Amino acid sequence: MKLHEQLHTGLASSFGAAAPVTNVRQAVIMAGGKGTRLHPYSALFPKPLMPLGDMPVLELLLRRMKKAGVEDVILAINHLGGLIKTFFGDGSQLGLRIRYSGEDQPLGTAGALGNVLDLLDENFLVSNGDLLTTIDFDAMGQQHIATGCDASIGVFQRENKIDFGLIEFDSQMRLCAYREKPTSTYFVSMGLYVLRREAVRSCITQGEYLDMPSLLLKIQHAHGDVRCYHDDCMWLDIGRPDDFALAQSMFEKNRELFLGA
Repeated sequence: MKLHEQLHTGLASSFGAAAPVTNVRQAVIMAGGKGTRLHPYSALFPKPLMPLGDMPVLELLLRRMKKAGVEDVILAINHLGGLIKTFFGDGSQLGLRIRYSGEDQPLGTAGALGNVLDLLDENFLVSNGDLLTTIDFDAMGQQHIATGCDASIGVFQRENKIDFGLIEFDSQMRLCAYREKPTSTYFVSMGLYVLRREAVRSCITQGEYLDMPSLLLKIQHAHGDVRCYHDDCMWLDIGRPDDFALAQSMFEKNRELFLGA
């Protein structure tokens, strides 16, 4: 028996078996997109550095993760990635360990994981780097671990109102239904996930482009357990100038809520 195995066995017999991990302590954040829908702003700043009040949106996200128990973060960077590295450094100012993974070519929201799989814990959080949310990261991670699933998708309920009267008719053009300005609700992906490392490993090839929906479907087709997590929270994907303006207003009105203070 090797020395480290002897030490582990001795400690286990003296103090009992190691306590199971009950929360997620590592995150991979996708911060490499060009943000074409946010031009001209994103021509000078990467989307994750777009300011909300006195801090960039990525810092706000990192602070919330830190409060939820995340300790180790890998930022997948590409477009203007040097600015992100200069701003956050090694993460010590936020009480985090931050490392960086660059790309020679765009790899998609899931493909970037292929470069860092061997650095990841058994279960890890994945997030887009341009989100404004009050989601309970800790509760999402705990549900993922408690169920033992392969992937968890953060979902948000959206409402869509049609500004016209909706008409339905049959093959003979007879009126079947008339609904005035109906409203429908549906769930969308928040760009937040908790993944099991080995479930990802079999579905990804290093250096190949892969988006997150394709990865999740691959896991599901391999008979993996893919679940959804719904939290009654606030959420906004800062993808367009209108979204950016709305995010600034939301943060200004709910600063303490978004900071988790």
